Amino acid sequence: MAVEPLSPQEIEDRLAELPGWSLDEDRLTRTYRLGSHIAAAALVMHIARVQDELDHHSDLTLGYRSVTLSVNTHSVGGKITELDVDLARRVSALAPAHGAD
Repeated sequence: MAVEPLSPQEIEDRLAELPGWSLDEDRLTRTYRLGSHIAAAALVMHIARVQDELDHHSDLTLGYRSVTLSVNTHSVGGKITELDVDLARRVSALAPAHGAD
C-alpha cells in the first residue's frame, strides 16, 4: 500500500490524540523535558530503536535536559503521513518511562 499525505483535517484529528505534539509547517514536532542529560540521552537511544523498527526516522535533537523530534515523510515530498503519526504515538507511549514530560 502506498503512503499518502494526510489532509489538513486528518492531521488536526491526529494531533488531538497526541498531547504535546504540534504542527510546524509540514512537520510533526514535540520537545520533551527530562530530569538530566543522561535521561535525555537514554530517551534518544530508545527512540532510535523504535525508528529502526518502523524504518521511519525523525530529526532528533539532544539538549542538556531535552529531546526534540521533528518528522515528516520524505518519500511523499516532505508531507505528514500515518508513518509520522505512528512514530509520534510510539514515542508518546515510551517517553513517560524515561521521566519525560
